[in-house]
Amino acid sequence: MLHSKKNFVNLKLDRRRFLKSSSVLMALPAMESFGEDARPSEGPKNFVAVGTYLGYYAKGFYPEKTGPLNELSKTLEPLKHLKDKFTVFSGFDHRSPGGHDNWSNFLCGQFARSYSLDQMIADEIGQNTRFPSIELSAGAGESSAEMSFIKEGIALPMIQRPSVFYKKLFMSKKDLNYAKYILTTGQSSLDFIYSDAKSLSNHLTARDRQKLDEYFSSLRGMEKRLKQNLDSLDKPIPKTNYKLPAFDPLTPNLQLEAEDLMYDLMTLALDTNSTRVLSLFIHGLGQVFTIDGRTLSTGYHGLSHHGNDPVMVKDLMTVDRAHVRCLTRFLDQLKAKKNPEGKSLLDNTIVMMGTGMGDASRHFNGDLPTIVAGGGFNHGSHIHENPKDTESVKLGSVYVSIMNKLGIKKDTFSNAKGNLGERFC
Repeated sequence: MLHSKKNFVNLKLDRRRFLKSSSVLMALPAMESFGEDARPSEGPKNFVAVGTYLGYYAKGFYPEKTGPLNELSKTLEPLKHLKDKFTVFSGFDHRSPGGHDNWSNFLCGQFARSYSLDQMIADEIGQNTRFPSIELSAGAGESSAEMSFIKEGIALPMIQRPSVFYKKLFMSKKDLNYAKYILTTGQSSLDFIYSDAKSLSNHLTARDRQKLDEYFSSLRGMEKRLKQNLDSLDKPIPKTNYKLPAFDPLTPNLQLEAEDLMYDLMTLALDTNSTRVLSLFIHGLGQVFTIDGRTLSTGYHGLSHHGNDPVMVKDLMTVDRAHVRCLTRFLDQLKAKKNPEGKSLLDNTIVMMGTGMGDASRHFNGDLPTIVAGGGFNHGSHIHENPKDTESVKLGSVYVSIMNKLGIKKDTFSNAKGNLGERFC
């Protein structure tokens, strides 16, 4: 169908106005919702995913022997008192392409930027809390950070400031009124977009109309989240005595301090039942850490490209161990918190720490170091698969096991089928 030049100009203006309006919506955070909880009461109810952008030095991460965790690697040594509370996985991956651009395979499976594990879980079990999911990050990097993706493949923005996360959990009356104003404004923008795009579609080819329909599927998901967020703002807001530091640790060299703060607040979020699904993205830049009184030889990103230099490998393992030490502190906090039945918050929570980068020095996305803790699994072992065997079990089967433990009836994830059965479940 041919259009006059005038109509074509109007069409371009309408399309630009539509895209400009939609960009506001795409930046909205994850929203709240309500729904029935179909999970068995005796199983875990929470899920936490921690992803490290620069990965881990695998030889220093994996225990030497498979089977029972009688001895841990140097990197995992901070976890030694929790050996019966976690499992180490080696040789597992998604058979995905390499490179930092494909890092998001960590939670997405074989193909980056697809429906991520945390959002699959949030859509199933996150409906009875104020926030179906919360996405966080610690540190800074050279590239944009993307880890969590809704069903339509849209990346969810992450909170980097602990103070912002704190206000999200424990907002004041003033914050509450402002949030309602922002969300109501957003809803009006969405109504405008629907009206605007309806007239636009009359001028599109069949192929473009199909693309527009796909786009609106995403917007409908956003609209649902927006409505759920408005509904949940009137729910009671929990109180806390936790005190934030005077400033947010945002500079790259304060990344480990930022991790500890985020873990503290994540514990509070789970303990107050504010959410059941959390993700924490640990970024990496050129910061030179000083750990245990020793300044490392070069920046974090440079260490990840060690080229097997022994000094750089030693320093990279020091950073890896520091990340694990932060995680250990988090797990200890969860273990210490008990419900009225005496069950710990760690038993009620599945915590997975991993990465989409098996070897940053080679930009290799296979053999992804992974730990799963808590949640009542058959823990205390090192489970290995041969990453060179095309028929070996994929990391997606670990994810299926996690979903099944949370009461989600799922038997596939990405290119993986089935769970790990008695080896883990």
